[in-house]
Amino acid sequence: MAETERCPVLLLTPSGRDCVVAQALLGAAGIDAEPCKNVAQLGETLRDDVCCVIVADEALNGADLATLAGWVSSQPPWSDLPFVVLTQRSGPVRRPMAERLITALGNVTFIERPFHPTTFVSVVETAVRGRNRQFEARARIRELDEGEAHLRIALTAGHLGSWSLDLSSNTLTASTTCKAIFGRLETDNFTYEELIASTHPEDRERVQAAIAVSAETGCDYAIEYRNVWRNGTVHWVEVRARVVRDDRIVRLVGVCSDVTLRKTSEDQLRRVNESLEVKVLERTAQLEDAHRTVLEEIRQREHTEKLLRQVQKLEMIGQLTGGIAHDFNNLLMAIMANLELVRKEVPPEERVGRLVDGALKGAQRGAALTQRLLAFARQQVLKVEPVQMSALVHGMADLLDRSIGSMIELVIDTPEEVPFTRVDTNQIELAILNLVVNARDAMPDGGAIQISVDTAHSAGDGDLRAGDYVRVTVRDTGTGMDAATLAKATEPFFTTKEVGKGTGLGLSMIHGLARQLQGALRLESTYGKGTRASLWLPVTGRPAAEERIADDPKDDGPAADASELRATVLVVDDDPLILSSTSYLLQDLGHEVIEAASGDAALQVLRAGQKVDVLLTDFSMPKMTGVELANAARALRPVLPVILATGYAELPEGTGADLPRLRKPYQQSRLLQEIRNAVKSLESPQSGAQ
Repeated sequence: MAETERCPVLLLTPSGRDCVVAQALLGAAGIDAEPCKNVAQLGETLRDDVCCVIVADEALNGADLATLAGWVSSQPPWSDLPFVVLTQRSGPVRRPMAERLITALGNVTFIERPFHPTTFVSVVETAVRGRNRQFEARARIRELDEGEAHLRIALTAGHLGSWSLDLSSNTLTASTTCKAIFGRLETDNFTYEELIASTHPEDRERVQAAIAVSAETGCDYAIEYRNVWRNGTVHWVEVRARVVRDDRIVRLVGVCSDVTLRKTSEDQLRRVNESLEVKVLERTAQLEDAHRTVLEEIRQREHTEKLLRQVQKLEMIGQLTGGIAHDFNNLLMAIMANLELVRKEVPPEERVGRLVDGALKGAQRGAALTQRLLAFARQQVLKVEPVQMSALVHGMADLLDRSIGSMIELVIDTPEEVPFTRVDTNQIELAILNLVVNARDAMPDGGAIQISVDTAHSAGDGDLRAGDYVRVTVRDTGTGMDAATLAKATEPFFTTKEVGKGTGLGLSMIHGLARQLQGALRLESTYGKGTRASLWLPVTGRPAAEERIADDPKDDGPAADASELRATVLVVDDDPLILSSTSYLLQDLGHEVIEAASGDAALQVLRAGQKVDVLLTDFSMPKMTGVELANAARALRPVLPVILATGYAELPEGTGADLPRLRKPYQQSRLLQEIRNAVKSLESPQSGAQ
């Protein structure tokens, strides 16, 4: 129905950027949001076509909810407008407010801040879907009302009376037309006893027997008999009814008509009866459809709740993984910094030098591992760049070989040169690893996995645009999938693995990644003969030279340029290991270092008037973050260069947007480059003395 396709969401979030952020999130999900300034405007804007109301609890504190409560209480029976309340309190403190809001607004869902954007959008989408089902119920109610009106018109037009008989109390309910057929006025009290008494004596026993049979067996009640009016005239009536059950037969519901003229118009009357029969069947079918719809909605809601719990579980795992990876980054920072300094003190040809080089390479591999963990936790910047897939697959050979075990043979078949394609290296590596692990799990008794890279052309069929593609294919000799399983393989949360051994998100994430990269994931499988998964990635031009430079410059020996630069650096970090190792790196470069273990200590140094050329601060610190320290420091010294060191590649929205970042773990060469850039900024005409 058109009225359920799109409907607005009213938004009342007066604090900060909540309104803008909420509109952006909802807009990305295809939901229209209309902001309101206050509760009064919200009350004026409420209307039946609104899908949902999102309101922050601070906007409701102390507000007069009479208008909202009045509107809610005056909703039509089909309507139960959902309210989503963004709250910052929990437990006993929130309970009185929650009870007040539930009493006033009825259908209220609370989301405790802070929350993940996915959770917010999912809750709103659930509310919108529920509201759309209300709109569908409204339409069905209208259809039923129209059907009942049509039925009444048809009954009146056909001179048919309607009636019902409660079999437990013999209470008869008759319409005006029904009474008229039996010679009664609209105001007359027409009882079952009067009905039997007015039946022709020759037909009375047959009528009572037919009613008894219907009540006992549940068969339709259909009879023609004579009825004697009060004025003594005899009229033929036809009465039809069906039983109504409530665990047992409780009622007869039917119609009656005067068929005195039927002898001369039997054909016409038959058509009327057939029409009536069709209408009754249609009404019954509508009720059955409505019942099935309710059951389906219940099953759908239970399924949605299950999916939401699964998403929340994955979010918690991602947060835990990101936290562990961030802490591991700090440890690697201290290890790599000290190893770099030790390496410079030991000639590389000596055995100790080789051992240090090995340890440093191991630490660098650990840093690469943490970046993969951060990518899984969505705390890693996902950067699309030109990549040569043959080189990427060969670079993963050791990792893939360790992942599949000794019972499975890994064969990599790639040409030396294939066209470049624009992908996110971290994501595409995870995708290939996921496909290989899936192939491994499909071969519990061993087998072979083949990874090939080639080029292919698409004419624009199916899910691919016309053009040239690089194709990465993973083949296995495992159990394969039947047609039904293959059709659902890329659906979220669908898995054939045992409970606890798979989330069902792997192939769906790979499918989404391929679509985002303007490519596709194609699966081919035969039960018992293995599976072939192909990633189609569009070809791009060869990257410019500057695009092929790595994020972290190679360590070419920063000491060669260190003599050109001398600066006083204020280093701030709450981790003593990071603080000392960073200081050693800077001192080794010839810089003066002032150490501070907190933001407050750093501000004391600046207030004391000590010479500081550059402020290098960690982002994640207790009490005062690096961004807060940078703002406070610039209030004291407006042109002081600030470098933000962080293990996260993406900071919270709106923080530190103008600050250069030094990603942990970093090498001495990268540290030197950032210090050089910061000092150069002091030499610009706009800069002043510190």
